[in-house]
Amino acid sequence: MDTESDSQVTHISVQQARDPAVIGTQVRLLGWVQTRRDSKAGFSFLEINDGSCLGNVQAIAPGELDNYESVVRKLTTGCSVEIIGKVVESAGKGQSTEIETMSVNLIGAADPEEYPLQKRGKGERHSMEKLREWAHLRPRTRTIGAVARVKNCICNSIHQFFQERGFLYVHTPVITTSDCEGAGEMFQVTTLDLDFVAKKSIEKMDYNFDFFGEPAYLTVSGQLEGETYACALGKIYTFGPTFRAEKSNTSRHLSEFWMIEPEMAFYELDDNMDLAESFLKRIFKDALEHCAEDMEFFSSPYLPWNKQNKSEPIREVLAAIIESDFVRCSYTEAIEILEKSDAKFQFPVKWGADLQSEHERYLTEQHFKSPVILYDYPRSIKPFYMYCNEDEKTVRGMDVLVPQIGEIIGGAQREHRLDVIKSRMAEMDMPEEEYWWYLDLRKFGTVPHSGFGLGLERVVQFVTGMTNVRDVIPFPRTPGNAEF
Repeated sequence: MDTESDSQVTHISVQQARDPAVIGTQVRLLGWVQTRRDSKAGFSFLEINDGSCLGNVQAIAPGELDNYESVVRKLTTGCSVEIIGKVVESAGKGQSTEIETMSVNLIGAADPEEYPLQKRGKGERHSMEKLREWAHLRPRTRTIGAVARVKNCICNSIHQFFQERGFLYVHTPVITTSDCEGAGEMFQVTTLDLDFVAKKSIEKMDYNFDFFGEPAYLTVSGQLEGETYACALGKIYTFGPTFRAEKSNTSRHLSEFWMIEPEMAFYELDDNMDLAESFLKRIFKDALEHCAEDMEFFSSPYLPWNKQNKSEPIREVLAAIIESDFVRCSYTEAIEILEKSDAKFQFPVKWGADLQSEHERYLTEQHFKSPVILYDYPRSIKPFYMYCNEDEKTVRGMDVLVPQIGEIIGGAQREHRLDVIKSRMAEMDMPEEEYWWYLDLRKFGTVPHSGFGLGLERVVQFVTGMTNVRDVIPFPRTPGNAEF
């Protein structure tokens, strides 16, 4: 594909080719054909995209090209091509540039009889459920491509936020012997021959024969290990995959997802809430500024889920959150508000019960009309590591709630008093010997410390307005599904 004039040709992306600043430039463009339209005047319009942006660039291929009949007129959706030409001002509606094509080279064909992402009739589109069957091809759609770009922006924003504030990025283990949440919903890791175990009907496993010599699991959280580094280095954050063997087949649950978990020494609950609020605002601001075209797309009233929900455009929701002060409300106050409301809830409201999404959305969308940080939850519904308040009924846990989805961040001030955390572990029948290293943090130079967790896919789902979390992760892992 090299030519003698390559030195005079600039390799350019579609995003760059759409910029009026490059008008007059000789360019080489690589991408995939979205559509081809043939004119009766003897030339063809090729819409090209390479994933660098939502929009396409139009290449005009004249009939005088040597391979016009043999190649250009046979191009179909999905073909990969090399375009060499000149960027010129476009007279077409909705585009500022186009490419006057000097050559079109076919790189890879896509048989229209077999390629599943063929352009459909006006107003028709493949359902998101159908696209999950083609998870290896769905990134080529406008929607999934836009999700990927916004997700990339959010990941970059996360790192920048913490790095600018002096946090250290720490990699916590994916394989662990500790259950952070105490719920037991963990995937076990083993090298034992399970067929042999089944055939021999072995009732009690001897883990001396296993790889680690004891039961090991995929982590549900890097929090406990993160605390060890926070209690030595001050402020750290983890950002990695986590796993839950929870059989929840809902639009909000995944078995494998990514978590961001900062842990901060000398932070109490108020400091934790301040950080969480600033963190979300930074993510939302960067998404709106750096992915403007994609965010405009996600706010379109013509998208099926926006038509159905008739909710406020997500750009406006995010902009309002950025400008707002998050309301801080105790769990007890929230229960009183919910009990006094006229709303009809599916799940009953009472002190001591965990709040459901419908309760959280009522607080954010109808009562406060603002993001809310709930704090001081009943100790009976929260893990052992949360700081116990003097009333001995509540702990310094917090949940950040936003409109449309409810909880988006969960966190707490950690219990740093050795006697209290031992008492909490005894309440929950947790063996101290398995957490000896975690207890050591409370024996040797203990300090107040706090942290929170944000599920990456949950925040991407919120920022994009997508209705199912399976559509914001490349290859979703859910009960009964580990394909691709």
